[in-house]
Amino acid sequence: MTRRGIATRISLVALLASSVAIGILGVGVWVMGGQAFTSLMVQAGDSADHARAMFDQSVTGVLVVALVLAMVASVTLSVILARRLARPLEHIGDAAERVAAGDYRARVPAEGPTELASLGRSFNRMAESLEDQQRLRSDLVANAAHELRTPLTNLEGYLEALRDGVIQADRATYESLLEEAERLVRLARSLDDLAEGDRAARPAHPVDLDLGAVLSSAVELARPTFDVKGISVDRRWPSTLRARADPDHLAQVLANLLQNAIRYTPSGGWVTVSADAGGDPITVSIVNTGEGIPKDDLPRVFERFYRVEKSRDRARGGAGIGLAIVKQLVEAGGGRVGAESAAGRTRFWFSLPGSHQGGATG
Repeated sequence: MTRRGIATRISLVALLASSVAIGILGVGVWVMGGQAFTSLMVQAGDSADHARAMFDQSVTGVLVVALVLAMVASVTLSVILARRLARPLEHIGDAAERVAAGDYRARVPAEGPTELASLGRSFNRMAESLEDQQRLRSDLVANAAHELRTPLTNLEGYLEALRDGVIQADRATYESLLEEAERLVRLARSLDDLAEGDRAARPAHPVDLDLGAVLSSAVELARPTFDVKGISVDRRWPSTLRARADPDHLAQVLANLLQNAIRYTPSGGWVTVSADAGGDPITVSIVNTGEGIPKDDLPRVFERFYRVEKSRDRARGGAGIGLAIVKQLVEAGGGRVGAESAAGRTRFWFSLPGSHQGGATG
């Protein structure tokens, strides 16, 4: 509804209401007041006709002027009110059209009555959310396209070279081709994981389990890779530590975080895996030495396809999906995730509910 439309309609409604009220008042004064005045004048010895004529001459003019002034005041106030209500609505309407056209930067001033100001703030929050989602979608598409382009370009180059006889089809060539194909497969699987999470919200099926045993198993599975890079592993958790989690989700979370630590820990560095048994929830931490994460990048490390340093991460094999999956799985189980980095140490952590039972391992 436009400003003119709402202003006109509010003015007409106010004019109609005031006209009805003034009409009722006028009829009451004209009929009841005239009868009372005539009766009093007759009791005082005047004639009824003369008394009525006096009433008409003295009261009618005043009543007409009062009616006109009241109607003018009513229309003026209604127009002011209508404009005050219409201005924020017009701003919201214009901004909504901009958002519908794809301009998610549109914002409105939070002005007007309390309800309209609240509507303006809600609209701004919605627009900010849509802007963030659009940015994430754009980043995802651009990064996914790049991730696909790199191995496909390498495969194309190898195949063209083989076709033209530039290189020989030896074992090393086939291993390079296989490596690029496996990279595409890993990317496709990661995208499938994210798509599945978006469709089904990755429902968790938590059970009571021995968290210490799960941590030990995850570290042992990653130990060969630690040994190859000469990375020392420090384990810090109680011998008995019970928690509640989905076993499959927990195993994937730990695998992703440990692989992330291995990827960014230099040879000869160390990784510490710890769990805090001080209460509920339980916090699991994985700390590694090496290049830290800039402060401005920390809030975004769990976003899909986000990389702190694009060329560095790509060279180390990261697709920017693992941490997004970690966040998705942990939050599906009711936990939280976080990251900290300072002084050459980076810490990723997540929380788990404590065990509700003291019984058997899940």
